[in-house]
Amino acid sequence: MSVNRRLIQYAALFKRRILLALAMLVIAVSAGLAGPFVAKDMINRHITGIEQTWYQTQPGPKAVRFDGHWYERGDYFQPGQTRGPAATLIQADQDFYFVPRSLPYVTNPSVHSGELTVRQGTGSVTAPAIRISKKELFDFYKPEIPGIWKLALVYLGLLVVSAVFTYGQQLVLQVSANRILQRMRQDVFRQIHRLPIRYFDNTPAGKVVSRITNDTEAVRDLYVNVLANVISNLVTMVGIYVALFLLNVQIASICMLLIPLLAAWVLVYQKAAVSMNHRLRSLLSEINSTLNETIQGIPVIRAFNRQERTLAEFDALNQDYFKGQIKLLAINSVTGYNLVGALRNAFFIALIAYFGYRSMHLAGVISFGSLYAIVDLLNRLFQPVTQVVNQLATLEQARVSAERVFQLLDEPGVDVVDGAMPPYRGDVVFDNVFFSYDGRHNVLKGISFEALRGQTVALVGHTGSGKSSIMNLLFRFYDPQSGRISIDGLDISELPRQHLRKHMGIVLQDPFLFTGTIATNVSLGDPSVARERIERALREVGAQSMLESLPNGLDEPVLEKGSTLSAGQRQLISFARALAFDPAILVLDEATSSIDTETESVIQRALEVVKRGRTTFVIAHRLSTIRNADLILVLDKGVIVERGTHEDLIEKGGRYYQMYQMQQGAVPV
Repeated sequence: MSVNRRLIQYAALFKRRILLALAMLVIAVSAGLAGPFVAKDMINRHITGIEQTWYQTQPGPKAVRFDGHWYERGDYFQPGQTRGPAATLIQADQDFYFVPRSLPYVTNPSVHSGELTVRQGTGSVTAPAIRISKKELFDFYKPEIPGIWKLALVYLGLLVVSAVFTYGQQLVLQVSANRILQRMRQDVFRQIHRLPIRYFDNTPAGKVVSRITNDTEAVRDLYVNVLANVISNLVTMVGIYVALFLLNVQIASICMLLIPLLAAWVLVYQKAAVSMNHRLRSLLSEINSTLNETIQGIPVIRAFNRQERTLAEFDALNQDYFKGQIKLLAINSVTGYNLVGALRNAFFIALIAYFGYRSMHLAGVISFGSLYAIVDLLNRLFQPVTQVVNQLATLEQARVSAERVFQLLDEPGVDVVDGAMPPYRGDVVFDNVFFSYDGRHNVLKGISFEALRGQTVALVGHTGSGKSSIMNLLFRFYDPQSGRISIDGLDISELPRQHLRKHMGIVLQDPFLFTGTIATNVSLGDPSVARERIERALREVGAQSMLESLPNGLDEPVLEKGSTLSAGQRQLISFARALAFDPAILVLDEATSSIDTETESVIQRALEVVKRGRTTFVIAHRLSTIRNADLILVLDKGVIVERGTHEDLIEKGGRYYQMYQMQQGAVPV
């Protein structure tokens, strides 16, 4: 499905609001475009309208006294009303003249020695003329003043209506646009929880964050700015073209040439800018990824004096991004406001040429009021054109960003399943399991073992031997290529991941704490975990002394990643978190490797209590911590090479024995 169609689908979720905004927009545009017609009527009827044939008549509200007689405009006479001798009021140069006769036409007037001459084509008429003073001219305008005020109030009312409905449509459209963006961000964040762990293994965190923040923010500009402006401007352009056709078909037809020019303009811009926008969004993701990596690794960078190298790498990315922005600015400048100004001037030249040609060959081409309305509408026509053109850069950036967002949304994932399954016993069986991260090289090869409820199974081996991979499969972070993993006889591949993990607990080597309090980090915000259970879990892992040393106890604030707590305190909270949910299966992945010996001894005593009645898997490098395990599995290159209890394996004198002797400081025989 195309990006444009998917963007429209998001907009369709709030179609009622958008349609309401469009209706308000049509009213606002109609009211705004009615103004030139009111101005045209004001000019033609009440300002230049006095330059026509007048007739002697009786005194009345529309009659004007001049030279001892009363005169009234011919278009004000009622049917059957008696008309006296005719006269014509006409302007020549800067003065007005009273001609005591009717003139067949009033174009190209000139005055010489009290004689006024009018010409049309090859014909001309000459008649005596009386120059009118300013006071006398004002008398002729007096009957028009009420009509001028009336139309001025109508014009003002139209402006008020247009302003009110413009405000309403912008508010509704902007709110709708923000609602669309809110929905999109929810979908993106929900998608993150659907994605497999493999996706995050292969994609830097900074690039994922960039999709959620920078790219969705660019899409926000599409809906909030581009959508609102483009729709309102397109409706305005349609209204202006309708008004132009009502005024003059020829002029409107000339202005229609703007549409193919604008379409060609958009196509050329897209070809020039799309690839550059793709490059810029990709570079921005890399910059975010570098920033994230730098912030996470700042202690290592400083410890190894790598600041200059890191800065140089960032400068290279930043320079590439700068160069790309400059190229895009060059494209925008070429197709920007200046080109709109050139087009506007070209159309005004065409308008002047048209009227010039018509005036040289024909008489009475168009009224002054109509000319004013056409010029006003042409000026208004190029305002939306300018705004649409200025939105092209934002539009293309938003489309590229939307494409990146939709790529993330289209990544295959697993829906979160509601509900729960009853607690299981925790009897785990691995049956001839093979697994590969990349689909080519197996990291687990024919793994088979059984762990019963209440047993502790330890996994040992050198780095890369497959210990953590076994736990990844047990939690269904990944699925094996072949073989079967079952819990209580049920194949875990047939169980929803959320149901499976509901009764599992895990403690990692590097515990992760969330911003909040100690209590919320233990319960993870789950309302089913009561405060009493939180306190009990912390006591069971030996964290009582830690709580007593903190000013706020359970409510002690925890910053991002628990940076204000020691490694041992963070690990104790992580242990308590796993136990608070009373799991049937507990996994300790190098859980005691980063804490001091005293804290480790406290946890070891606590674990002897909490391991009862649940299946426990321990991944450890310190072999002294697993001496009491019911089953020890020794792995090497994805294969279980030894299995048994601590005493059995020591007695065998094999690989486990060698590892144990090395850790004890003895040289293996």
